[in-house]
Amino acid sequence: MSKPIVAIVGRPNVGKSTFFNRIVGRRVSIVEDTPGVTRDRIYAEAEWNSVHFALIDTGGIEPSSADIILSQMREQAQIAMDMADVILFITDGKDGLTHADREVASMLMRTGKKVILVVNKIDNPTKLPDDFYDFWELGLGEPIPISAANMLNFGDVLDEIVESFPKEAYDDDEETIKIAVIGKPNVGKSSLINCLLGENRVIVSPIAGTTRDSIDTPFEKDGEKYILIDTAGIRRKSKVNEDIERYSVIRAVAAIERCDVALLVIDAAEGITEQDKKIAGVAHEAGKGIVVVVNKWDLIEKETNTMRDFKRLIEAELLFMTYAPSVFISVKDKQRVNQVIEMAKYVAEKRAMRVPTGQLNSLIADATMMKQPPSDKGRRLKIYYATQVAVKPPLFSFQINDRELMHFSYARYLENQIRESFGFEGTSIKFVFREKGEKEEY
Repeated sequence: MSKPIVAIVGRPNVGKSTFFNRIVGRRVSIVEDTPGVTRDRIYAEAEWNSVHFALIDTGGIEPSSADIILSQMREQAQIAMDMADVILFITDGKDGLTHADREVASMLMRTGKKVILVVNKIDNPTKLPDDFYDFWELGLGEPIPISAANMLNFGDVLDEIVESFPKEAYDDDEETIKIAVIGKPNVGKSSLINCLLGENRVIVSPIAGTTRDSIDTPFEKDGEKYILIDTAGIRRKSKVNEDIERYSVIRAVAAIERCDVALLVIDAAEGITEQDKKIAGVAHEAGKGIVVVVNKWDLIEKETNTMRDFKRLIEAELLFMTYAPSVFISVKDKQRVNQVIEMAKYVAEKRAMRVPTGQLNSLIADATMMKQPPSDKGRRLKIYYATQVAVKPPLFSFQINDRELMHFSYARYLENQIRESFGFEGTSIKFVFREKGEKEEY
C-alpha cells in the first residue's frame, strides 16, 4: 500500500528541519541556524495514531531571489509540492508575516493541495504575539502556533495532517507487482523498459538525465499484472549541473518506497560504483525486493568465468545485500531481457512468502544447537519463541530473555539459516527482538 506524502515547505531558517527531525524521531536533517543549510530534500517515514506517511523536508523557498541556491530550493520545493498530498507551510513567528511568506502562500494556493499553515517559534501558545494574527491574511485557514524546538502543539499539527489524507487513494491492487527501475543516469533504464514493453513508451536518449519524472506503465505478461515505474537517474551531487536533475532524486526514492521489487540497473562497463552502492542501499533499507540488472553485457570481453567473476564482484561490493539475484543483459542485443520480469516475479513471490510457525521454531532450535547463542558475564542468550508477523518484507519476531545479548553477528547467523532453509532470495529480512512482557510493536 502506498503511503500518503507530506511536504514541509517555507522560507529558509524558519525551523523546517527541526520540525522534521522531531517528527521522525531522529536527527535526519542537518539543523543549523543559517539559511540554506538544507540543500536537498530529506525523505523519511513517519507515523501518527497508527497512520504511516512519508515526510519530505525541503530547502527554503525564496520566491524573488536570483541567488542560485535559493532558486534551486524553490524548484526543489515545487517538485515536493507536486508530489505531496498535504503541504505543511511553516512560517516564523518571531519574524512575523513577510513579503516572502505572501509569495510562498500564493504558490501553495495554486497547487490545489491541502495546505496546513504553521507558525513556528511561538514558545507560549497561550499568549500569542499581536502580529500572530497577521498570518490569517494569507488565506490558508487558521494558523497553528507551535514551537518545533520544544515540540509544543505537535499533536494538533499531526492530527490535522492525518485527517487531511485522502481516504481511498492508497488502496493499491495487491495482486499487481510494482517494479521500479532504478540506477544512475545513462545505464539503460528507459531502454530496458521499452524493450520489456515491446514499444517505445518512454523517451530514450543517450543524454544522461533525460527521464525527469517517475513514469508508471501498467502491462500484463503471462496473465500477471505489473506496473513498471521508470525513475530519473540518481546522480552524485557533485555531478548534478541541471536543477531538474538534482530534484529527481526524491522521485526515485518515492518510487522505491511504493514498489514491490526494484531493478537496480548497473553499467557492466563501469562496474560497481559508489553511487550504485548508495542507490542499492535505499532499496535495501526500504525492505524492497531487489534484482541487480547488469546491462551492456555485450560490451564486455568474455572469458570462461567472466560472468562468475562479475557476480563475485557484486557480492563483494554490495555486501549488505548478497541475497539479491543478478541478471546479465544487453538491451541493445535483446540478450536475456526476458529473464528480468521472470526474476522480478520470483522475488516478489519470495517477499510475500510466509513460514509456518512450527517449522520456523524447529529451525531455530536446530540452529541454536549447531551454534550456541552468545553469552556475557555468565548470562547466555535464550530464544523462547519465534514467529513471522508480516510479509513484504518478511518480518520475524523473536521472544528472548535479554536483548543486549543478541549480538549482530548471531542475528546475521539466524538470518542466513532462515534464508538457506526457506529461500528468501531477493528480499531483505527484518527481525524484531522482544523480552518477556514487552508489548508487540511492528
